[in-house]
Amino acid sequence: MKNKYLDLIDQSFDWPQEEFELGADDNSLMWNGVNLMEIIKQYGTPLKLTYLPKISDQIEKAKRLFNVAMAKVDYQGSYHYCYCTKSSHFSFVLEEALKNSIHLETSSAFDINIIEVLHEQGKVQTDQYIVCNGYKKDSYIDNMARLLNKGFTNLIPVIDNKNELDLMESKFSKPTKLAIRIASEEEPKFEFYTSRLGIGYKDIVPYYKSKIQGNKNFELKMLHFFINTGIKDNAYYWSELMKCVNVYVALKKICPTLDSLNIGGGFPIKNSLSFDYDYDYMAEEIISQIKQVCNTQGVEEPHIFTEFGSFTVGESGATLFSILDQKQQNDRENWSMIDGSFMTALPDSWAINKRFVMLAINRWKQPYQRVLLGGLTCDSDDYYNSEQHANAIYLPTFKKDETQYVGFFNTGAYQESLGGYGGIQHCLTPAPKHVVIERTELGELKTRLFAKEQSHKSMMKVLGY
Repeated sequence: MKNKYLDLIDQSFDWPQEEFELGADDNSLMWNGVNLMEIIKQYGTPLKLTYLPKISDQIEKAKRLFNVAMAKVDYQGSYHYCYCTKSSHFSFVLEEALKNSIHLETSSAFDINIIEVLHEQGKVQTDQYIVCNGYKKDSYIDNMARLLNKGFTNLIPVIDNKNELDLMESKFSKPTKLAIRIASEEEPKFEFYTSRLGIGYKDIVPYYKSKIQGNKNFELKMLHFFINTGIKDNAYYWSELMKCVNVYVALKKICPTLDSLNIGGGFPIKNSLSFDYDYDYMAEEIISQIKQVCNTQGVEEPHIFTEFGSFTVGESGATLFSILDQKQQNDRENWSMIDGSFMTALPDSWAINKRFVMLAINRWKQPYQRVLLGGLTCDSDDYYNSEQHANAIYLPTFKKDETQYVGFFNTGAYQESLGGYGGIQHCLTPAPKHVVIERTELGELKTRLFAKEQSHKSMMKVLGY
C-alpha cells in the first residue's frame, strides 16, 4: 500500500526536480544539493536560508533567454539586466548579483546610499546603469544629484509624475539622461483602472514636446513599461506591451536620443512543484513583437532593459520551521503548530495569499495526513492552508517523539523587509536566525550565520525600555 509521504509526492508531481531531491536515506530533503537536516542540526529552527549561487544562476538564465531570442530574429538592439534592489537589500545579495555584470534599479533615497557604499568598495562602477524609479521626494533627488557629481554617467531618473523634472532641473548641475514611465492600465480585476505610477499613454508625447525637447540639460534615453501582474501569456499583457511599443515608436520619430525600452520586471518564480512556465517562449515572443512593430514603423529597434527582482533573488531563499505540537479541533481539522509565525516570517502568505513551495524536510517514509499549519501568534489570521498552497496540505503523520520539520521555499524576495527585519514584529515574535550558504571554487558548501535570532533586549531597546 502506497501511503507514505514519499509516495504522495512521487505520484502527485514530476519528482525529483532540479533543486529538490531526497538524500541517500530516501527519508530527508536535499535542496540545491544542501542537506537540510544537517543545517537544522547545526543551527536549529526557525531558520532563514539564502543560497547565493541561485542568484547568479537566475541572472545568467535571463541573459541567455533574451540573447538567444534576439539572435533568432536578428534583433539589432542589446539586452541589459537590472536587479530591482527593493526585492532584497542585503549586502550579500547585492554582492552576489553584481558578480554577473548587471545594472541596478532603485526605488528610494536610501538605495542611493547603498550604491555609494558599493561604489566605495569597488563593486559598482560609474558607467553602470542606475535606473531610478519611484516617486521622488527631495532627499531622493538630492542623492541622485550627488551620484551625478561623482561621475555616474548612466544614472537614469525615471519621470514618475510631471512635476519631477522641475525639481531635478533645480538641483542637477550636469546633463542627465531621462526615462519616462508609462502609467499602464491595470488588469480588469483591479479596483482601479490606471496605475498611480507614471504618465498616461496619451500624455507622454505632449509632455516630451513641452518639457524635454530642446532642453539642453536633459535628454530622453528610455521609455519605461511595467505591469503589476507580471509577464504572463495572456491578452492583457500582450495588449499593454503593444501600447507601450507604439508609444515608443511615436516618441522615437521625434526624439533621436531615445534608444531604450525598459519592460520592467515580472518573470515569475516557482510557487509549487507543478509550476509550468515557458520562459524561452515568452522571451522570444516579447522580442519578436517589439521587432515587428519597430520594423513596420521604420524605426530602429530599442535596447531592452529588464528589472528582475523576485526572479533574481526569490528562488535563493528558504524558511524552515519545526512542528511543536498538533491540535485536533474537530473531526476533520488537525492543526500543526510551527515554531514561528507566518505573519512575520512569510508576510506575503498572510497579506496576499501568496503561494510558496512547501515540503516536509524529514520523515518521508512515514504515512501522511492532511493538516492545517498554524503560527505562534495569537492572531486568527496566522495560518497557512490550501488557499495559499497549490492543493490541500499534507505532511507526515505527527508523532510527539519524532520532531517534524517543514520547509517553505523560494521565499527570498520581499519577506524580510515586509516583515520588519530587525524591528518589532507582530506579538513580539523574534526574527529567526539567518544563514547564508555559498559554494567554494571547488564546489564545496560553506555556511555562515548572518544574524542570530532576535533577542528580547533588541526589541525592548526599539520600544524604549
